[in-house]
Amino acid sequence: MIRLSIPLRQALSRLTLPLMVAAAFGTMLLGKADTVIAERARTALADALAPLYAVMAEPLRAVQDGLDEARSLLQLRTDNARLREENERLRRWHAAALALEAENVMLRRQTNFVPDSTPSFNTARVVADGGGTYARAVLLATLPGQPVRKGQVALDERGLVGRVTEVGSRSARVLLATDMNSRVPITLEGSRVRAMMLGTNGGRPRIAHWPEGSVPQEGERIVTSAEAGAFPAGLPVGVVRFSPSGAAEVELFAQLDRLDMVRLFDFGLRGILPPESVARPEPRPQRR
Repeated sequence: MIRLSIPLRQALSRLTLPLMVAAAFGTMLLGKADTVIAERARTALADALAPLYAVMAEPLRAVQDGLDEARSLLQLRTDNARLREENERLRRWHAAALALEAENVMLRRQTNFVPDSTPSFNTARVVADGGGTYARAVLLATLPGQPVRKGQVALDERGLVGRVTEVGSRSARVLLATDMNSRVPITLEGSRVRAMMLGTNGGRPRIAHWPEGSVPQEGERIVTSAEAGAFPAGLPVGVVRFSPSGAAEVELFAQLDRLDMVRLFDFGLRGILPPESVARPEPRPQRR
């Protein structure tokens, strides 16, 4: 074994960094001077290292698959526990619903209640959003002869979407409940207080014109009111939410940003429609 003196080792350690910098600089110059040689060198190095990478990738992939499987098992355990809780809660709700249904049938029998006739409806696909007279509206594709008319109520599988304001031979436009031109009479289901839901062109309409002394409560469920003959009573709308500024707003049940199919219900109502949807009378001459 060759032993180097201390001064020689110190000199070599000082030369290591300059030699590496010079080698790197020379490699850069070689690559700039002859790109073909540099490309061939890179290709040869890649060909040499590719089998090594492939051999190393297999155990790494196996380890990664094992970790993913372990995470999936842990997630499945969590999901199973959550599903058990939800199933138990659904069983309780199912039992409560059956009891309420039986009670409702008994009360209807005692009061000789005559149920409302089932409204007719059509299903239409949303093909575009925005455009037209309103800022928040969707365009529906309809079939020729499909019984669609102004004033029909649009709902998705969750709740109120809006109201038909324009009808063509193959299309119809629905004014969404969030548009600033939208006015929906509502009822706060818990307190039975009536109010008005006003569109704001934002994500949540606001609540206005409720009676003095009856403040909406956070989370209170909201349904439509039959005031003015514009909507039937009892259609699900949303729940009360308060903005950071303290304004009472409505978090809608309907997912207006994900509309695909809507149902147009004909309740036979011809209440208030936006001014653009109603024929305006001719102006009368003023008497002098």
